Amino acid sequence: MQLDLNLLTALDALLEEGSVAGAAARLHVTAPAMSRSLGRIRRTTGDQILVRTGRTMTPTPYAIAVRAQVHELLHQVEGVLAPSRELDLETLERTFTLRWHESLVALSGPALLAAVRGQAPGVRLRFIAESSVDTAGLRRGEVDLEANANRPSAPDVRSENAGETGLVIVVRRGHPLTRGRPLTAQRYAAAEHVTVSRRGNLNNALDEALARLALSRQVVATAPTEAAAFAFARDSELVISVPEATTRSAVNDLGLVVLPLPLELPSAPVYLSWHQRYDTDSAHAWLRGLARTALASVDAPNRPGPPLSDGNP
Repeated sequence: MQLDLNLLTALDALLEEGSVAGAAARLHVTAPAMSRSLGRIRRTTGDQILVRTGRTMTPTPYAIAVRAQVHELLHQVEGVLAPSRELDLETLERTFTLRWHESLVALSGPALLAAVRGQAPGVRLRFIAESSVDTAGLRRGEVDLEANANRPSAPDVRSENAGETGLVIVVRRGHPLTRGRPLTAQRYAAAEHVTVSRRGNLNNALDEALARLALSRQVVATAPTEAAAFAFARDSELVISVPEATTRSAVNDLGLVVLPLPLELPSAPVYLSWHQRYDTDSAHAWLRGLARTALASVDAPNRPGPPLSDGNP
């Protein structure tokens, strides 16, 4: 059966006004036209909708039961078909899902949440962990915004450079690298290392940089997150190389020390990515703007480093 949405508008007016003449005046149509609409509604629903009682018309039990539902449905239809309205942040209620690299959540997540709460208290942010395998969360609509070192290749996924990040060394207090001679690439390579990789990769861009200097390092373990890697470094001679952003809130509490990376490496971009379906979504555009500002605080240290983890996240 083919439905006419105009009947929904007419039905809402009839139920609100309680008369054909009142509904016609409300919708700026003639009374005969509204009578014809009432006839079509009766045939479609199998109900009289309005029945005459003396000089007035009374809604049927069915009409009374569906009155609120009809009004809400019409409101939803108008919301879908009407031109975009000015965004009302004070009344906006929405949950956004963000899949960001762990270090970016630690560095920029609090600032983003504070900005969102200050402008739109009804908005919630749902940060989720990155997967150990490639996913299509953006394309499936499961993720609203991604932020990491990987630029998406799908043609229907947008991305922009939102900042840069670099690598630093993390060791325990009193570690041999913190004492004596200057920290060189040779001393760094001679230490034992733990890499950070969600896929368990033992090698990353650092090993390529060392190879160009005819150096290699011994990687004894890999950890899935920076937080787990810090636990290895806390009570050992192991060396962790992680994004500087990761260290800002954690190392002091764990008794760790941050050292500059003694390698010349290009800085790595931080990409903010979303699906093109949200290009004209005003609420999503607002969130992207706040995320862009929050991610801009990802400063590269004096010696910038390679991507946020292993280049194959």
